[in-house]
Amino acid sequence: MNTSTTALWKRFSCLAGLLVGLLLSAPRAEAQTWLVSTDPYVKIGVSDKFGQLGAYTAKFIVTNQTTGKEYTLVREVEKGQNGIDVLFPSPATENEYFKTETGIAANSQPGNYTWQCEVGGKRVAGGRFVMPTVSNDVTVVDKRR
Repeated sequence: MNTSTTALWKRFSCLAGLLVGLLLSAPRAEAQTWLVSTDPYVKIGVSDKFGQLGAYTAKFIVTNQTTGKEYTLVREVEKGQNGIDVLFPSPATENEYFKTETGIAANSQPGNYTWQCEVGGKRVAGGRFVMPTVSNDVTVVDKRR
């Protein structure tokens, strides 16, 4: 072997040894670690108080006041059920969920919203809500004593 190959081999051996030493001396996990999530939802609903309609279709429309985006969800209310509650935003994994005309699912973006419910093409209820900003804190529980 020539001197440049020998020098290269020595450098490689030193780096490999250093890497192995670092891996062997790496600290063990000594604490419980948690993953957390917080998703805000708003429950909105309507009810035919005296059950006069029987079965009907309720179309919920929620509008983000900042972006102007409109999200809709249509639900069937069976005779005898009178009313229905829905969650905004509803998980896109559900069969029916709040979405735009192009099928984009609603998310829980902070801000001001208005909502209304239509039955037979007429507005029967509505209101406003504020979707809050949320954050998470993580607590590490140390197992060492």
